[in-house]
Amino acid sequence: MKIFLATKNPGKISEFREILSGLNVDLVTCNDLEIPDVDETGSSFVENAILKARSASETTKLPSIADDSGIEVDFLKGRPGVWSARYAGTDATNEANNLKLLSELQEAADSERGACYRCVIVFMRFHNDPFPFIAQDSWKGSILQYQRGSNGFGYDPIFYLPDKGMTAAELDSSEKHKISHRGKALRKFNDFFKSYVQTN
Repeated sequence: MKIFLATKNPGKISEFREILSGLNVDLVTCNDLEIPDVDETGSSFVENAILKARSASETTKLPSIADDSGIEVDFLKGRPGVWSARYAGTDATNEANNLKLLSELQEAADSERGACYRCVIVFMRFHNDPFPFIAQDSWKGSILQYQRGSNGFGYDPIFYLPDKGMTAAELDSSEKHKISHRGKALRKFNDFFKSYVQTN
C-alpha cells in the first residue's frame, strides 16, 4: 500500500521510516513526488496537520500522513508553539531557531525554563476524509542555557531531559523513539494503522 508522507524535513522522514519499518507500506515522500507548500494558517498543531494532510492527499491522490510539531516554553507562555519551525524567520535553520530561543531566555530562571515538545499526526484516507485519524503526544523537559549534542534535529540540542541528564540531541535514535513526542504519537498511529492495513 502506498502512503504519502507530507514533509520535506529529512529528520522527520528518517524517523517515520524507522518507526514504521515493520509495516507493509510503501512510504512515498516529497523526495519522490513534488507537492506544493501549504500555508500553515492554523492556530493549533491539529489544524496545521490536517491542512497539510488534506493538501497532500488532494495533490497525490494517495492516503496521506502529515504531522505538525513544535515546542512550547513556559517562560514564553507557550511560544514558539506552531511557529517553532520558522521561529527565526520563514527559511530559518535549526541553528537560527535555537539561538533565537536561547537569547529570549537569557533572563529566565531555571524554574521558568520548562518546555514541552508536542506532536500531532494526522492520517487522511482521501482529501475530503470527514473522519481523519489523529494521534498526539507530548515530551516534557527544559531548555538548557547552551547547545549540547549532535543527534536529532530542531530544538533537540537545547531540550534537556533531567531524568536522563542529557539533551535530546545526546540520545541515540532508538532511545529517542521510545520516549519522544513523535515516537509516542507514532506508536498510537502504528496501532491504528496495523488494523487499517489489514482491512484495506
